[in-house]
Amino acid sequence: MESQKGFWTGWEERLSALRNVPPVLKIVWQSGPGVVSFGIGARVVAALLPLALTYIPKLIIDILVHLLQTHGPAPKRLWWLLLAEFGIAVVSSIVTRMIDYSDSLLADKYTRHVSIEVMKHASQLDVIAYEDPVFYDRLERARVQATDRLVMIQAIGRLELQAITAIAWSVAVMLYVPWLMLLLIAAVLPAFLGETHFAFLGYAKNFSQTPIKRQLDYLRQAGATKEGAKELKLFNLAGFFTNRFAKLSQIIYEQDVDLARKRLIIGSFLSLVSTGGYYGAYAYVIWRTIIGSMGIGTFYFLTSAIMQASSNIQQVFSTLSGIADQALFLTDLLAFFQMKPTVRSKPNALPAPRPIRQGFEFRDVSFQYPGNDRMVIDRLNFHLHPGERVALIGENGQGKTTIVKLITRLYDPTEGQILLDGIDLREYNLEDLYREIGVIFQDFMRYEMSARENIAVGKIEDVNRLQLLKDAAEKSMADEVIERLPRAYDQMLGRRFDGGIDLSGGEWQKVALARAYLRDAQVLILDEPTAALDARSEYDVFQRFAELTAGKSALFISHRFSTVRMADRIVVLENGRIAEDGTHDELFVLGGRYAEMFELQASSYR
Repeated sequence: MESQKGFWTGWEERLSALRNVPPVLKIVWQSGPGVVSFGIGARVVAALLPLALTYIPKLIIDILVHLLQTHGPAPKRLWWLLLAEFGIAVVSSIVTRMIDYSDSLLADKYTRHVSIEVMKHASQLDVIAYEDPVFYDRLERARVQATDRLVMIQAIGRLELQAITAIAWSVAVMLYVPWLMLLLIAAVLPAFLGETHFAFLGYAKNFSQTPIKRQLDYLRQAGATKEGAKELKLFNLAGFFTNRFAKLSQIIYEQDVDLARKRLIIGSFLSLVSTGGYYGAYAYVIWRTIIGSMGIGTFYFLTSAIMQASSNIQQVFSTLSGIADQALFLTDLLAFFQMKPTVRSKPNALPAPRPIRQGFEFRDVSFQYPGNDRMVIDRLNFHLHPGERVALIGENGQGKTTIVKLITRLYDPTEGQILLDGIDLREYNLEDLYREIGVIFQDFMRYEMSARENIAVGKIEDVNRLQLLKDAAEKSMADEVIERLPRAYDQMLGRRFDGGIDLSGGEWQKVALARAYLRDAQVLILDEPTAALDARSEYDVFQRFAELTAGKSALFISHRFSTVRMADRIVVLENGRIAEDGTHDELFVLGGRYAEMFELQASSYR
């Protein structure tokens, strides 16, 4: 009973998945309406031509039989029929090549279009979504489905051709013996049901394998990257990674083989039923010919029609089954496109204030990550005034980076309000707000692009304004790094592409800092961006930072107290709350948590 329930549930899911086809067809149409229209027209022509190519030989055979019986002269009609068959064969060959050509164009257009759409949509989703492993699984499946489901698009084209051809041949058979079509369809159904059932099991298997496949992808990267090569050798990790990959891939292999074996055995048995139906109809036509109720020409045409009708009906069912089951794989792609960001601009949102007059204020702000009960920020009250430099310090996990993401509205608070000039941050236009904030995170991107582009990503519309890029590089002290490169600002950075030159961690950080200076924003935020710099270089960077942020709001995070002292105000975070707040001298005299951490670090230099 349970297996029957599972069987019918699988069918419900399969049929339900067909609802995925129209949205995908819409995407296909958007990728190339001209190519799609051309392909449809060519398939209609290609579907009808085989019928003509079989009917003309039937007429020729009838003439030849008559000639053999009468021994009369060959009529001109015979040669015209032969010429017509030749012409149709030529057209059929050309149309087939035209279909292949249009399919090739459509494949390129669709792959390009859907890949761009996935990238665009992913960039619009909430940053917090990337903290969720379930989202990563869905995103991974969506990325794969975006291009791998090209086979379904091609199957829909085949289905159109097969359906029109099957209808044409079926009509031809029904004109002679109507009940033969019922026999052919009944014989095909068992194989169709079996194929769709196993295709559904294949989808369920692939869905369940997604987490393991993500682990396999990670192990491939961890075991074969520049970053991991050093530890891989020094810690002798090659065997560990290889063995784990082998165990996980063996699980995938065994599951694949088990399903393939069942499909082979049961599918082979069901195909016998289809073959039996075809040969039953074939035998009936032979019998009719033997008793003289059919001519040789009609025998040739009808046996060809039965074979073609049977073959195309099977193909229609098989292709339709494949499309239904391929459509199951599109569930995540379409669900991905249906995801909407929660952090977005409201209609008629306000422009960011210029200049900022009151600053940012946190009012009883709390924040927790999805699926985690712990409050990273807990009823926090905090003010960043215009022109003020504030340092956030505290142990790891106390909410420093979360505050940065909240103030930049990458996240929205779980509770409470964040105000800018007395107005809730959610009332402002996001893009306009981002233009007024320059931020560099500790895990900044190292773009495998030119030095010019690596800086310009801070304000990409200025990518061709070289002097502005040079000014920003000078402010971050990246100019000295870039001037030493063979091609200066046109030098490709990183080792991924030919001619690329990699930088040290500190050099990359200076390039990244230039992005923040390029924005010339009212608020500058540095989230431990100088961790790879030596103490002297970090001191120089922050000295420059102090000079360049005069009159601007600045928020920075650093574990080095020599740089923290430059701040106008120091905020100490513990358990998502402000434990201490004041200047270096005030907090040092207080003798609390800040003084303890300062003394602990200072003692290591004595």
